[in-house]
Amino acid sequence: MMLEHPMVTQINKTGYPNIVAQPEHSGTDIFGNEVLAGDSEILLPNGEMVLEDSLEDYLIEFLGFEFTIAK
Repeated sequence: MMLEHPMVTQINKTGYPNIVAQPEHSGTDIFGNEVLAGDSEILLPNGEMVLEDSLEDYLIEFLGFEFTIAK
């Protein structure tokens, strides 16, 4: 007789559990980054959005801002 681990028995009966609940997808920002429910986003006047984490990239790439260190 071959013994089976209890977790294997459970998986065989009910399938794999959803270990990590996936947050709801809310679209993509102008850089193509996935926006999930609860993410901080910035809505632009033209109706597009950018994730708050990508704001510096937006300021540099789209508006030509230059970040420097004071001397």
